[in-house]
Amino acid sequence: MRLSTILLLFFTFNFPAFAQKSLFNGKDLKGWHIDVPAMDKKPDTINPFIVRNGLLVSLGTPGGHLITDKIYKNYQLTIQYRFAGKPGNCGVLVHASTPRALYGMFPKSLEVQMQHKDAGDFWCIEEDITVPDMLTRRGPKENWGVNGDKLRRIKNLTDGSEKPLGAWNTMIIECLNNDVKVWVNGTLVNYGTNCTTSSGQIALQAEGSEVEFKQLDLKPIKELSK
Repeated sequence: MRLSTILLLFFTFNFPAFAQKSLFNGKDLKGWHIDVPAMDKKPDTINPFIVRNGLLVSLGTPGGHLITDKIYKNYQLTIQYRFAGKPGNCGVLVHASTPRALYGMFPKSLEVQMQHKDAGDFWCIEEDITVPDMLTRRGPKENWGVNGDKLRRIKNLTDGSEKPLGAWNTMIIECLNNDVKVWVNGTLVNYGTNCTTSSGQIALQAEGSEVEFKQLDLKPIKELSK
């Protein structure tokens, strides 16, 4: 038997974990936990993350995050989402770690923006990333930062990548080592390198607007060579 065939069989039968998996089972929030600061003092506060008609829904308020129990590294995340009513704000946080690191609300992470007409922007939350044409897309270098009123937003590369309101958008986020790439409906909208972290939890936001999710699929990427 050829060496190439042996290696193919080895990887096929010994690395099943590299198959695509869904982070949402369509029935409940198993594998996730919530962090909603308003619940600290008022435990009966409504949970802004629910399952409705087989969809994962962020109601938008009260503000908070739905966070995976597991930590992930080197993966491609495919998300189908739409604003259920009025357009507004939401986001996917990758490489999330320390909870409530910013404003007592946002976990330390890199946010991939979903806000209507801004899908694919990066927001630095106690983590940082480098993109081409940084001055144009982030502003004056002396004002860059990862917290407070610093310039934390890095604008995406394109406009018009989102579908009309009510239609489903597909966002793909690829995290490989310290690089992060984002596609919206097949268009590469952002690409960053030298991210200050390369692993962490994945989080969805409740940030003012109702958003429905029907696909949250994760496909690990194995780096075979340097």
